[in-house]
Amino acid sequence: MTEKTLWGIHGGKTGDADSLFLKKNRIALGWVAAGDIGKWKATREAFKEKVGEAYKDKTPAGVVNSAGQLYRFVHELAVGDLVVYPSKRDRQIHIGEVTSQYEYHPDIEPGYPQTRTVKWLKHVPRTRFSQGALHEAGAAMSFFQIKTYADEYIGTLEGAVPETVPAGKDETVGIVAAEIDETTKDFVLKRLAQELKGHPFADFVAHLLNKMGYRTRVSPEGPDGGIDIVAHEDELGFKPPIVKVQVKSSEDNVGDPVVSALYGKVSAGEFGLLVTLGSFTNQARTFAKSKSNLRLIDGDDLVELVLQHYDQFDSRYKGLIPLKRVFVPEPIEEGEE
Repeated sequence: MTEKTLWGIHGGKTGDADSLFLKKNRIALGWVAAGDIGKWKATREAFKEKVGEAYKDKTPAGVVNSAGQLYRFVHELAVGDLVVYPSKRDRQIHIGEVTSQYEYHPDIEPGYPQTRTVKWLKHVPRTRFSQGALHEAGAAMSFFQIKTYADEYIGTLEGAVPETVPAGKDETVGIVAAEIDETTKDFVLKRLAQELKGHPFADFVAHLLNKMGYRTRVSPEGPDGGIDIVAHEDELGFKPPIVKVQVKSSEDNVGDPVVSALYGKVSAGEFGLLVTLGSFTNQARTFAKSKSNLRLIDGDDLVELVLQHYDQFDSRYKGLIPLKRVFVPEPIEEGEE
């Protein structure tokens, strides 16, 4: 198969650059405040500096992300490279060949002044491609390189028109679903780790337990004797079971000494619960398995509980972890169709 570099590009969140792309045969990026980026010194560091100057409200990570996309568009995208544009207007995948170097044209479409000309070679319905290929072309960035499923796109230009794979037999569906699940999990854990260090994490876990049907008492900030939360089912806290909870906002592994110390504070008829954003060592897990009234919740388990009870969270925690309910495809097992 011909060696080609394949890029993906988006035309805005609602496809507002669709006409520019398909009728005027130009692919383009926004970043209007940046001006003519072709005049910038051709180094990544220079692009980061210029983006930082033009967009002072961007975070350091946002500056790096934007600068990287702009640099690649000007200096790495070459004439003859292929580009994939998934249109939100006609629901087709448009594949073309780049035909010019970078050109600054605020006169053609003011919202998308960073441009390249393109010759469109093929227009293929989205349904022809695997879910994995569509997912890669739907990356969150405006401009990016397509690598994993490049052959699937390039094959359409070399006569291998993709057959419509039945949704139930598309092996990439499970891969895409797993990637979405992992991305969500990473996001939730990152937000909790960054925003709820120390005592605020105990408040969050108590809130989660409330939504699970428990009443809770959170220890005041400061020395707590190893018990951060006491949870119970009745209003006064007399009715068993009483759950003594310790939380760890660290992302490190929690070892057996910490777990054993918590269990030492659990009396007969009580339960112990240790919640961490990180994980547990094998020794800690082995110890917990030997105790019927001790439960460990690591970061992965915590995310599962957060997702189960998210709709019940108050606005403060929904604002801290902004999530939107989406439907993710699941692989169809043999015999289900």
